[in-house]
Order: sequence, then structure tokens, then C-alpha cells
Amino acid sequence: MSIRFTYAATIAGALALASPAVQAQEFINILTGGTSGVYYPMGVALSEIYGENIEGARTQVQSTKASVENLNLLQQGKGELGFALGDSVKYAWEGNQEAGFKAPLDKLRAIAAIYPNYVQIAALKEAGITTITDMDGKSLSVGAPKSGTELNARAILGAAGKSYEDLGKVEYLPFAESVELMKNRQLDATLQSSGLGNAAIKDLASSQEITIVSVPAEIVNAIGAPYVAGAIPAGTYQGQTEDVPTAAVVNFLVTHSEVSDETAYQMAKLIFDNLDKLKAAHSAANGIVLDNAPKGSPIPLHPGAERFYKEQGLL
Repeated sequence: MSIRFTYAATIAGALALASPAVQAQEFINILTGGTSGVYYPMGVALSEIYGENIEGARTQVQSTKASVENLNLLQQGKGELGFALGDSVKYAWEGNQEAGFKAPLDKLRAIAAIYPNYVQIAALKEAGITTITDMDGKSLSVGAPKSGTELNARAILGAAGKSYEDLGKVEYLPFAESVELMKNRQLDATLQSSGLGNAAIKDLASSQEITIVSVPAEIVNAIGAPYVAGAIPAGTYQGQTEDVPTAAVVNFLVTHSEVSDETAYQMAKLIFDNLDKLKAAHSAANGIVLDNAPKGSPIPLHPGAERFYKEQGLL
């Protein structure tokens, strides 16, 4: 009996001694997007940066359906950092049900505005689509339902005076799957909202003759903020010989109010201490600029991130 008691006491004592270390461990789940997009490789780079530089941090990268899912998961405390498009963040804060938010997501807090997403529409050359107004009767993949990409598709078609009913067929598929259908001549075009140099479109352009479809500035301006007119530079994709006008929307790194001020501070600071690593992960990181990081957010900055920007003289 006494041996059992001593053994139990030893185990209890060991657990008591171990508990501070367990409590001190920081778990950071980074919510990204599909593995063929830009969010995922950028999230992998951030997980390595945070794992190496935040004391006691254990990091994980989760592939998701991107913006809308990420924001809903953050509200539920099922992630500590997520990538999201600016318009999705705005709709989440407002609780826009049509965009996929049942109620206002009041726990969301911003870490940083990062690089802009460009709406990139790639069409098979044989489909004869050169501008967004040529989409009547054509088949188009618009991304996962109610994803940030799909919200972009709805907004742009709407500003061009069109809807899904004007299209021949609508597919709700991730980037890589859309490209596979195009290679098999089962789809005319794919709309992908991401940083420049999208891996799926690069893959498509390497094996098919494609057209990067234009979205004229007047259509983008009709949508208004957070959309701005931009351009996909010539040479971004094989066979693209000219700049192509399109819409751009800023991406944000988002956390939630229950993440500690110190962790949020480190999340913001380490982005700019390690920009070279992020640029190595994906060229879209070339669009991340410290001066822009605290600007234009539809949601409040996390107090920890706010402290970092104040130290930089930006607030």
C-alpha cells in the first residue's frame, strides 16, 4: 500500500513540476489556403520563422479553403494566425451573411496588411476571351464557394454588368483542379485571386496557349474600396507579352483578441525581421512593405501589433 502511495505521489509531483513548462508552450496554428496558392508556402515560411524565434512556440500550418474559412476559424479560436483578403475581412467584421458570415466576427484583430492579391483570369487561347466582358456563355471556375476568390468573382462580374447566369457553366474548384480541367479542354477559364506568379497558372501556361484576361480600370473603380486598379506585368506568365489590367485587393494577416499581446507583437515584428525568408518562399512577398502594414485594415489592430508599429514610428 505504501509503495503504491509513494509511486502515486512521485507521479503527481512530476506532473506538478512539469506543468509550468506545458503551460509556457505557445501553440500557433497558421491558417492558409490550398497548397497550390500563395498563402500556403508563405504560411510554411512563417511557421518556421515563428517556431525558431518565439520562445516555447510550437507551430502548425493548416491548408484551408482560405479567407472566409480562416476568419470563421479564428473567431472560434481554432487558429492563431490566418491569411485573408481585405474584402473578406470587411464582410466578416460586418457579419455579411451572403459572404459566409452568420454574425459579426468581433474577435478578429489585424497583425499586418501584407501583399496585394491580383485577380488573375487565365483562359485557353482557343476560347477567344480577352476581357471580362467576353465571358458570356463561357465556362469559368471561380474558386471554392464563398471563398475570398469567389467573392472577388462575384464582385467583378457584377461590376461588368454580368452574373453567373450569363456564363455557360460555373465550377467551384481550387486552383490546381481548375487547371487540370483546362488541360483536358473541360473548362474555358479560371479566375484565381492570389499574388503574382501563381503556381497553378504557371503550370497551365507551360503546357497550353493561354490568354490572361483583362479587367479594365473602369470596372474595378465601379466596385470601389478595397479594390484598386492594378496590372499583371508582361512576362509574369509564359506567352504573356503585355501588361494586363486587373483588380487588386490587399491581403491581411489576422489573429484574434485572445492571442497574447506579446505573441501578437512577435508575429508582427518577425515578419519584417525575416522578409528575405518570406520572399524566398514566394515572390508575392516582394509586395510586403513595413510602411503599409498598419494601414487600411477594416478591423482593429491587435494591441501587440500596434505596439510594434508605434516603436517603428508608424502610428
